[in-house]
Amino acid sequence: MATPPPSAPEKVLQRVLFISAFDGWSVCAIGGLALLVTLLLGDLSGLVVCVLALVAGIMELRGRRKLQRRDPAGMKELVRAQLLLLAVVLVYCASRLGSFDQDTVLASLTPDMKAALKESGVEMAEIMPLVKTTFYAAYSIVALLALLFQGGLILYYRSKTPLVTEALTPPPVLPPNSPLAYP
Repeated sequence: MATPPPSAPEKVLQRVLFISAFDGWSVCAIGGLALLVTLLLGDLSGLVVCVLALVAGIMELRGRRKLQRRDPAGMKELVRAQLLLLAVVLVYCASRLGSFDQDTVLASLTPDMKAALKESGVEMAEIMPLVKTTFYAAYSIVALLALLFQGGLILYYRSKTPLVTEALTPPPVLPPNSPLAYP
């Protein structure tokens, strides 16, 4: 006897489980690796950001686990995880955008870099506007990508909540003598 094909809500549930596993494990892996790097560098603000990103990944995996246990509250956890990650990335990018310091950039140049610039006849004053533009562009792009990706996942999870809830809700049990019950 062949099993019936999955219903639309069941297909959506399977897709949500796949996406949340992929995203949750990706965020945990990237956050964990970044955490190790920030520990090595001794960057306290980076450490906080990495820990919060790791927490968001764990929240997403925990929400997924709830869904696997047939608990529709897992969808709220998936949304909260994306909101947390989005907030962390946006606050981090905003803090970085407000922290550009030309003196720090100059101090971070190695002697080899300074020699190469001098040898090529390029003055730091000439390339500093390019460095500043690149700095702002990089953090702006990261913020925009977070808005698109995490924001998109928030909207996706919220829009699929009714179908996932339907897939997780068991069918009503009919009494044996009900006219709707099958013999």
